[in-house]
Amino acid sequence: MNTNMLPLVIGAPQIILIVVVVLLLFGGKKIPELMKGLGGGIKEFKKASQEETKDAEEKKD
Repeated sequence: MNTNMLPLVIGAPQIILIVVVVLLLFGGKKIPELMKGLGGGIKEFKKASQEETKDAEEKKD
């Protein structure tokens, strides 16, 4: 393993720390709303990506 990339490896302690910080910043009640918004954003991105691919294929033909 390349020792230069070692600090970029995310393990269990780092994930726990990130979860604790998010809980402190947003609180327990706000997190489901944030995840719902994130899921909706990902869904819109995938939809737009598929439309662009479809349009590109139509123009190619």
